[in-house]
Amino acid sequence: MDNKIFTDKVRVTLKAGDGGDGMNSFKAYKGKPACGPDGGDGGDGGSVYVVADENVHDLLAYRYTSKYCAGNGERGGSNQCSGKRGADVVLKVPCGTLVRDAESGKIICDVYENGEKVLLLAGGRGGKGNVRFTTARRHAPNFAQKGVRVKPHAVILEMKVIADVGLVGFPNVGKSTLLSKISAARPKIADYHFTTLSPNLGVVKYYENSFVVADIPGLIEGAAQGAGLGHDFLRHIERTRMICHVLDIAGTEGRDPLDDFEKINAELAAYSQKLAQLPQIAVLNKCDCAGAKENAARFASAYPDVAVCEVCAVRGEGTKELLDAVWKLLGTLPPAEKIPSDEFAFEEEDTWQFEIFCDENGAFVVTGGLVDLLCRNVVLNNPDSMAYFQRMLKTRGVFKALEERGCQEGDTVVVGDVEFEYIP
Repeated sequence: MDNKIFTDKVRVTLKAGDGGDGMNSFKAYKGKPACGPDGGDGGDGGSVYVVADENVHDLLAYRYTSKYCAGNGERGGSNQCSGKRGADVVLKVPCGTLVRDAESGKIICDVYENGEKVLLLAGGRGGKGNVRFTTARRHAPNFAQKGVRVKPHAVILEMKVIADVGLVGFPNVGKSTLLSKISAARPKIADYHFTTLSPNLGVVKYYENSFVVADIPGLIEGAAQGAGLGHDFLRHIERTRMICHVLDIAGTEGRDPLDDFEKINAELAAYSQKLAQLPQIAVLNKCDCAGAKENAARFASAYPDVAVCEVCAVRGEGTKELLDAVWKLLGTLPPAEKIPSDEFAFEEEDTWQFEIFCDENGAFVVTGGLVDLLCRNVVLNNPDSMAYFQRMLKTRGVFKALEERGCQEGDTVVVGDVEFEYIP
């Protein structure tokens, strides 16, 4: 994977499919042009799902395509044939991806385990065909129902690496080198800052057991406020069970390792109190360099309660003792858990809500959920359907609201596709 285009957070717009319209048709035989209704129902629109896939490692696939639409349901056919259901859209994301509502920021779901599939948006229902409107008194309904139209919604996909241990520390302290020595991971290693531009995961084999270690890049002073790369990657250690805090104990970069320890812990606390409270092992790297022994003694004196492991990552020295300490500590910690979802549902327009305003021509325009419902169920050239239309406007208080807004006899009223003169 090319580190330069690593993508762990994207905004996408999703839209479920619209429901197909019901069919208005009648059976016809030679010499008998109308032998009863036979219009079928419209197909339901396709839905939008998100699924966790262990073979997907970042969100690069959604970087350049920001809109995903499920298929619309097909219109119903004659002979009571239902329309075909619209095709679903399935978004494959890395395990441990949060889905947030872009407007409110609330967590919709956390797809954590491989194969976990969550419905984000359900497709619109298909409309009923005219055969569904037959009654004992109405034998030949000449109208059908339209399918439900659905609205697009924007969400944020936010990847959070799933690992047992997070390696943190200033750039160039040897985190990637250490990861390469204790696991099969082969991260890019070089002697300059920010060599690592994306989280690197390594599976560590410990006798008959194993655990996952993540090398998190970009932590410098001010990381929690966005300095360096920290703001982008601190989220990847929110799931870890413990932290290995790697220090250049010899100070080869000209920094004081004790000061580094304080600064990185301050950044963790500034980003999340949960991170600040995670158990830590201080990994004192570069112990073979000049000044390491003296600084290690200073560290032990300043932080007597912090577990310490001395290593030389380049040579692989001290790594066995480190793994022993890590495995022992992991055995005392609870397993990582999914991030709980917020109470959230995409807001749909109230079915009975309506608003009235006057347009530039002085016409009274009625809008809202009630209008959408009427547009689905009213056929202009059918007397029964128009009677239902008039009855709904009266019983739902539209006529009363029009009069309160000053609508008088002869004024123009627009309800969806219907325009008529108001007659009280």
